[in-house]
Amino acid sequence: MSQSLTETSLSRVKRGPNRASYDKDLALDIIDAALMCHVGQTKDGQAFVTPTSHWREGDYFYWHAHSKARNVKGPIDEPEKVCINVSLLDGLVLARSAMHHSVNYRSVTLFGVPERIEDQEEKVRQFKLFLDKVSPGRWETLRPVNEQEIKATGVVRIKIDEASVKMRAEPPVDDPVDNDWPVWAGVLPLEKQWGKAEQDPLQQEDYSEPTAPSAV
Repeated sequence: MSQSLTETSLSRVKRGPNRASYDKDLALDIIDAALMCHVGQTKDGQAFVTPTSHWREGDYFYWHAHSKARNVKGPIDEPEKVCINVSLLDGLVLARSAMHHSVNYRSVTLFGVPERIEDQEEKVRQFKLFLDKVSPGRWETLRPVNEQEIKATGVVRIKIDEASVKMRAEPPVDDPVDNDWPVWAGVLPLEKQWGKAEQDPLQQEDYSEPTAPSAV
């Protein structure tokens, strides 16, 4: 049985509620499929939005940055909720009028007070989970992280609870009077795949190419 996200005054979708969902499993699928998110926060009345990579373990959403970066340091020093958005573009919706052009997409918006991961062993374990998402199996092939790198990298998390999904997956919705207008209408799906690997020109030997994550 699917779990539900907590619907609050912040997470409730007010504009286009017919495209909203509070299905937690759906939210987790979108979070796992995406490689980047945007972290929104305020400081001294000014809003900031920072793009970063993220990963998930269980019911927790993780991200990382330099240990002195605002999006992992600021919210902890002055604890307050952040707003995080994860979005996937699936296609262009081309209608018969400019007004009704749109996009098909999947998105999750989350709210929570970040919790900083301080334990060194736990930080390293989270580094591995992140690398396993970016390139499965790569962690074991790399030069081990050192204490300076661990100290220089901040890791935070929020619980995936107060959140909502919003998505669109449908053809154009034109005004009925325009349905016979003589122009092509429909959806241009976005097909995503990784290109051919480009090896670092500094390397003089051939090595096994990395495993890429699923295209999203």
